[in-house]
Amino acid sequence: MTLNPNTDPVVDYQTDPSHYRHVRLQVDGPIATLALDIDEDGGLRPGYKLKLNSYDLGVDIELHDALNRIRFEHPQVRTVVVTSLKDRVFCSGANIFMLGLSSHAWKVNFCKFTNETRNGMEDSSRHEGLKFLAALNGACAGGGYELALACDDIVLVDDRSSAVSLPEVPLLGVLPGTGGLTRVTDKRKVRHDLADMFCTSVEGVRGQRALDWRLVDALAKPAQFAQVVRERAERLAASSDRPAQARGVPLPPLQRTFSDDGVTYRHVQVSLDRARRIATLTVRAPSEPQPTDLAGIEAAGAAWWPLEMGRELDDAILHLRTNEPALGTWVLRTEGDAAAVLVCDEALQAHAQHWFVRATTGLLRRTLARLDVSSRSLIALIEPGSCFAGTLAELALAADRSYMLVLPDEPQRAPRLTLHAANFGRYPMVSDQSRLQRRFYDEAEPLAAAQAAIGRALDGDEAAALGLITAALDDIDWGDEIRLVLEERAAMSPDALTGLEANLRFGGRETMVTRIFGRLSAWQNWIFQRPNAVGEHGALKVYGKGDKAQFDWRRV
Repeated sequence: MTLNPNTDPVVDYQTDPSHYRHVRLQVDGPIATLALDIDEDGGLRPGYKLKLNSYDLGVDIELHDALNRIRFEHPQVRTVVVTSLKDRVFCSGANIFMLGLSSHAWKVNFCKFTNETRNGMEDSSRHEGLKFLAALNGACAGGGYELALACDDIVLVDDRSSAVSLPEVPLLGVLPGTGGLTRVTDKRKVRHDLADMFCTSVEGVRGQRALDWRLVDALAKPAQFAQVVRERAERLAASSDRPAQARGVPLPPLQRTFSDDGVTYRHVQVSLDRARRIATLTVRAPSEPQPTDLAGIEAAGAAWWPLEMGRELDDAILHLRTNEPALGTWVLRTEGDAAAVLVCDEALQAHAQHWFVRATTGLLRRTLARLDVSSRSLIALIEPGSCFAGTLAELALAADRSYMLVLPDEPQRAPRLTLHAANFGRYPMVSDQSRLQRRFYDEAEPLAAAQAAIGRALDGDEAAALGLITAALDDIDWGDEIRLVLEERAAMSPDALTGLEANLRFGGRETMVTRIFGRLSAWQNWIFQRPNAVGEHGALKVYGKGDKAQFDWRRV
């Protein structure tokens, strides 16, 4: 049996604690405990058991949801302790039998979402004061150690048997592809020869050697483990500025309507054209006045437009990535009053240090970054009625190409694009650049010209002159030009386009995260298709069956 995302049931990324099967969330003042207690019979798809706290996409969906609950519903939490309720095992990583059964697209998409969740932990630590401690109460392998690596601090129980390991290379013929290989070197600065030994060992490293090699930050004997974890969690909490007394903002289920040709949210519309292999995402401006003061923003809660729209857009991106893999082109549109969007942007800027505003900004930042790393062609269309302004202008800046209509005979009806201070650093890409910095390769002159245009409603010719769009087209050419762009895109190799887009979107500056996604997109993508991993006698296919992998020994 092979899991096929084209025919299997739709994956829903929405959940809540009452539906969790694998994760337990407990809050005790400034410390939250996020404990893995994975139900081995609770796999998202049939055909495998989640033994030894191994995980699949369903587990990571719960983890992603739990993290957002902590961010918004528990503002007093300053440190999240990630641990296990299983005896002598923290997490054995991604379920190997699930990987062996899965299609190539499913494996890569699963790895990408898992990676984004880990990256989100580091993002919250860096920007929102939410710290993470991994309390490794037992064996920690593969993706389990990758989860630990995403934390600020790692404590390993020193019981003479518990070890950390990244055994993917010797055991499965693949890479520690969810950031493990990169975080060991870039984040923890493990010496390269020691990292080589570590990543080619099935048994892993335990005790003092794990500490000496920088694979963990502290050891604790079993009798002192809980005390050491608590003390270190409190020390991390002391470095955070999350509020002790704030009231949390509940995250209700998103209101969505699914149909054969799309998904309708309050502020986002997804339209599917399967014949042309196109999905159109339309993001709407607020339709009602939005609060500008903190009291009003807190009262609006999850209904505040920046948060509700961001949650809807994030859900739409995840839905399309997993459930509609054949729709290779995403057309990005906006609708509504640009001024209403800019009112929200001013509020986000004025109250940037307030915990709720900061958490909302974080969600928007991570959602836009998720768009950047989606392997789909992104085409923005700026038409009459559009509101590509401020935060929503990021959609046009994220696109591979953006086209803007000019109306020489009806200039008053022509669309406008408006920049805001938000476009100059509020939502950095995973490269730590704003999309304008990426666009202009950090060159001072075009960036200064764009900054001088903040607040001006630019028509197509002005936007083109500033280099903010790909082309300004008049109404005579618009229909034919856009049709040709979309038809040409649909006729090209999706594999080649994925490689092209990833290279062009992240040219220049490198960070740990861009290196992780680069390795995932290139090396792991390639390895996942090689017979040594997934052939009839490949390591992923024969694992646990008593057979030995048969490798083609030629280096390629």
